Amino acid sequence: MKIGLTYDLRPEYLAAGYGEEETAEFDRPDTIEAIENALRQLGHAADRIGNARQLIARLAAGDRWDLVFNIAEGLHGLAREAQVPAILDVYRIPYTFSDPLRMALCLHKGMTKSLVREAGVPTPGFFVLERLADLPKVRLRYPLFAKPVAEGTGKG
Repeated sequence: MKIGLTYDLRPEYLAAGYGEEETAEFDRPDTIEAIENALRQLGHAADRIGNARQLIARLAAGDRWDLVFNIAEGLHGLAREAQVPAILDVYRIPYTFSDPLRMALCLHKGMTKSLVREAGVPTPGFFVLERLADLPKVRLRYPLFAKPVAEGTGKG
């Protein structure tokens, strides 16, 4: 099986001028190499694609895969983790992990908490603060956790 690998390689973004914090979730070369080697040991043809823009260029050039192993994080927007799955959906190329809807919803902590609560799962109170002027509206008891609404790893 021809399996493509999509990822955001941290050294590439750092070399392009992005900062340490912006690239905290991105992968190191040895991570990609380990995945590639594991796929080859299982008898698959592994093909390094790279990030969303590199994927678009490869698709435009006519490249296709039987499956894409997607660990791309994306860089811009609240739905950044959904970008690669959405592109692959357009081309009907299957991929690992979640679809664009689930990726986008789960990256946004406020949306996720609302859905979980609506499903009847007990979850602590929360408030999505979009503007500092809304701070007086927060009616939660301490201790509290303040987190960016759409970040992961050490940022969120």
